[in-house]
Amino acid sequence: MEKNLNLFLADLVVEYHKLQNFHWYVKGKNFFPLHAKLEELYNGINKMIDENAENILIIGGKPVGSLKSFLALSEIKEEEEKYLSEEYILKEIIADFGYLLDKVKKIKKEADELSEYIISASMDDYIKYFSKILWMLNQSMDD
Repeated sequence: MEKNLNLFLADLVVEYHKLQNFHWYVKGKNFFPLHAKLEELYNGINKMIDENAENILIIGGKPVGSLKSFLALSEIKEEEEKYLSEEYILKEIIADFGYLLDKVKKIKKEADELSEYIISASMDDYIKYFSKILWMLNQSMDD
């Protein structure tokens, strides 16, 4: 359980910085709403980072904390510092959040099997969060 929570923590930290990078480098006709949405998203991920690290401590584990560890453990890849299209940004977030949703569902299953109720409850919240954001992002994409 601790290992999977630390892998999730690393993914969250990298996703946080990736979203912040997108926030700084978004460009296009929908700059204002997307700029604001990206800030909302990285603030939401930041809250999850703290909650997840605390959950690791609650179960007696040790959360990873170095940037080196986060980058080594994360399956989510950083983004370069450059201006990117709205479409590219949305597709990247959809892919990353889809990956995170799958990971959260696996952690939820493991937590249920181990009777880790606090972890399971947190994962329920994250499943709801990622599912709703994915729905909204997919609705914003052109067909």
